[in-house]
Amino acid sequence: MNICMMEPKISVITVVFNSRDLLQGTIHSVRDQTLEDLEYVVVDGKSTDGTKELITANLDVIDVWISEPDDGIFDAMNKGLQLASGEFILFLNAGDHLHRPDVLVEVFQKVDDSIDIAYGQTLMVDADRNATGLRSDVTPHLLPQNLAWTDLRFGLCVSHQSFIVRRSIAGNYVENNISADTDWVIECLKKSRQSINVGIIISEFLIGGFSKQHRLRSWIDRYKMLRKHFGFLPNLFNHLQITVRAIKHALRCSGAENC
Repeated sequence: MNICMMEPKISVITVVFNSRDLLQGTIHSVRDQTLEDLEYVVVDGKSTDGTKELITANLDVIDVWISEPDDGIFDAMNKGLQLASGEFILFLNAGDHLHRPDVLVEVFQKVDDSIDIAYGQTLMVDADRNATGLRSDVTPHLLPQNLAWTDLRFGLCVSHQSFIVRRSIAGNYVENNISADTDWVIECLKKSRQSINVGIIISEFLIGGFSKQHRLRSWIDRYKMLRKHFGFLPNLFNHLQITVRAIKHALRCSGAENC
C-alpha cells in the first residue's frame, strides 16, 4: 500500500474486481486531470485477471491502494472511504471516466468553504465509449437545479460519479442492498449545509452495471431504502408514480437509439 502524506483537496476512489481492461481507461482519465491537489485511491477485491499488476504499474498516479477480498461493491467502497484523506471524495468505478482533464479544476473554482456537496451531469456511454446522452435525457430521473434529499423520493436522480462530497459528512454505505448508493446520497444531502450544481458534465458512466444486471432485486432494494426515508404510505404512492413515469419514458423512447 502506498500512502499519500498530505491532505489533498479531493480523493478519487475507484473500486474494481476482475476488470483490468475497464480500469485502464479510468486510470488514464484521473492521470489526465490538471488539478494537482488530488489523491487517487484504488480498492481491488483480490482480482485474478492482472488488475493488481496494472495497479502497481501505475503508481505514478495511484497514491493509495489495496488488493484483498471484500464482501461486495459497497464493502469495497467503504474501504475506499476509510483509506481516503482528501477534503472531498468522489467515487469513480472501473469503466467510468472523468469527462475532461480540467473538470475538477472547474468544479473547485465554484466551491468555497460553505459548500459540502458539488454535483453535475453524467454522460452515459456504451461499451465502445460512444455517448448515448446525458443521464437526465436517457433516464426518467431529471437532475434538479437545486438538489435536495427529498428529490430522491422517485429514485436516484444524480450519479455518484458526478457527486462530490465533503469527506466529513460522508458516512459508510449500507451493505447487502443494491440501492445503497441511493441511501448514501440521501444521507449526505441531509447533512449538507449547502449543495451546488456546478452546471457541467463531471463524469462518463459506463452503461450496464450490477444493478442493471439484477434489475428486479434493484427495484425491491430501492423500495426498502426509500421507505426508510419517506415512510410507508408516501413511498407506496411515490412508487406508483415511478411506475407510471417509467412506462411513459419507455413509450417516449421506443425506437430511439439514445434511450
